[in-house]
Parts: sequence; structure tokens; C-alpha cells
Amino acid sequence: MKNHSENQFDNQAPDTRKNHARIISNWLFMVCAMIAGMIVLGGLTRLTNSGLSMVHWHPVTGWLPPLNDAAWAAVFDSYKQSPEYNDVNFGMSVDEFKGIFWLEFIHRLWGRTIGLVFFLPFIVFALRGWIDRRIAPSLVFFFVLGALQGGMGWFMVKSGLVDQPDVSQYRLTAHLGLAVLIYALMVRFALRLRRGFDAVRPMLQDEVASLRKRLVLLSYLVVITILSGGFVAGLDAGFTYNTFPLMDGQLIPELLYDGEPFYISAFEDIMTVQFNHRVLAISTLIIIALLWGMSMAVSLSQNQRRSMIFVVVAAVMQIALGISTLLLVVPVSLATLHQFGAIVLLSTIIYAIYTMEWDR
Repeated sequence: MKNHSENQFDNQAPDTRKNHARIISNWLFMVCAMIAGMIVLGGLTRLTNSGLSMVHWHPVTGWLPPLNDAAWAAVFDSYKQSPEYNDVNFGMSVDEFKGIFWLEFIHRLWGRTIGLVFFLPFIVFALRGWIDRRIAPSLVFFFVLGALQGGMGWFMVKSGLVDQPDVSQYRLTAHLGLAVLIYALMVRFALRLRRGFDAVRPMLQDEVASLRKRLVLLSYLVVITILSGGFVAGLDAGFTYNTFPLMDGQLIPELLYDGEPFYISAFEDIMTVQFNHRVLAISTLIIIALLWGMSMAVSLSQNQRRSMIFVVVAAVMQIALGISTLLLVVPVSLATLHQFGAIVLLSTIIYAIYTMEWDR
């Protein structure tokens, strides 16, 4: 037997259903924007060495900061037990501690706010019968991924509270990767809903279908490049070898993959990690240039052609930001823009895939 919300949905006129799909799409785009902000805020937290300032995780009761001097003293005393205080910030004052505490607090608060902005409208839409049964599992899946992301964040922070005042580059990259996964899946899903719940994707011309497949593969390469950037950040690898295109005076340094076993160098050796990120980034730019050239020989709609230009512009800007960040030895402003540029580039590729699928 159908429940009340299902009957409500089935009795809606097609135009009403399409309007509801668009409202849900707009809501998801707002959540995506907040997730993008969260990714950038996480990078800023890392760059300012603020991420280990909160040594406890209170998922339910952590909405409020310390509200008086006694509360600040208690939080600061907890921080004094951490490796970061003893090895890096020994002797800092409470006021100096507040400078790193607030950014991490805002980072965690923003994550909780994203959860509310997702959960509360979802409940309202469901009760009103606006959610197609076919998309409900995907929305629940997004919420579960978001909850896992909160746990992953604490799992990452814990790695910097034991012996060394640095989080594990593996956990940091996993935390970043899960955020990017949630963002990418949700953007794609929100774009799909612009067409309504019942839209059927048109048949694609062979050349357009081929270009679309290559763009999908490109999106995977961009995600891999972003993950390699996570290892660069986790190892502070951007603070060394600050020349380009040469690295340690050579195009291909001699001591690459010099670890034992050799493959561990891809994750733990600063030189190899930075070199891999460079190669992936440059390869991405070259492939984008080739795909853009391919698109010029294909009969595309105005939106499709414009989307390819967006990809090219975003890629050039991202490479420029990356090189500038390296040459200037990772200034916070440029490094933050570089992380944001990665999200912009991925977004343009997802949009290009969408236009290839739906525009005629």
C-alpha cells in the first residue's frame, strides 16, 4: 500500500513535478556550494596550522565555542597535552591559541551546518511528497556519506594527536577525497534534476558520445590529481623544490622513487610526491588541450562548445595558480585559490559532460 507522501507525488501534474525537481536541484546546488567552501576552508585550516587546535570531538555538543575565561583555560589546557603544543607552539599564550582555534572551530561548525542544510529540507520535501521515489535512495546515500565525512575528519585529526604534530598524509588525502567525491556526485545529480524527474536522455551522435566518454575519463584524472595534491599538502612538499619547470636542477630528478620499497615513495617521499603532482597536472592540461581541439571538429551546440571553453580556461588558471604557489613558496592566499581552482576545474568538466549528455 502506498503511503500518503507517495500518493501526493503520484497525483501531481507534470509541470508541478518538474518544478519540484528544479527546487530540489537548487537546494542541492546550495549544498554543493557549501561543500566547496568546506573544502577550501579545510585547506586554509591546514595552511595556517590550525587543524590540531581542537583536541576533542563532540559531534552533538560541539556547536558552541568556549564562552568565558574558565572555558578557554580548560580548552587550552587540553591543547597543551598535544604534540603540536609541545613541539611547535610551546609557550604560546591563550590569545595566540585563540588565533588558531577559531579557524578550526569555524571549519567544524560549517560541516555541522551543511548537515542541517541537507537534512532539514530533505525531511520537509519528503513530508510534502516532493521527492520522487527513484531519487530518495541517492539523497539518503549523500547524507550517509556526509556523516562518514565527519568521522573521517576526526580520524584524520587523531593521527596528529599521538606522537607527531602532523596528521597522516594518508588520512588527510582520504578526507579530501571523500569531500571531492560527495561534491562531484551531488553536482552531477543536481544537474540531472534540472531536466525533471522523468527526463530521458536523448540519443547521442557517435562523435559527441566519444567526446563525452573522454571527458568522463578526464574527470577521473582530475580527481587523481587532486588526491596527489592531498599528499603534497600532507607532507608539506610544496615548501621544497620551488622552481619550475626544473626540479632540483633537472626535468627528471635522479632520486625519484628511491624509497624501499620503491612504490612507497609515491606516498611518503617529498620529491616523488611533488614530481607526481606536477606530471599529473601538466598531463591534465595537455589532455584538455587535445579534447578541446577534438571538440572543434565535432558538431556541438552553443552550450556544449561554451562548456569546453570553460574547461580550458579553468585548466589554464589552475596551472598558473599551481606554478605561482610553488615559485612563491606556498603563500596562504595563492595556495587557497589553488585548492579552490581544483574544484572549479572539476565542476567545469562535470558541466561539460552534462551538456554532452543532454544538449542537442
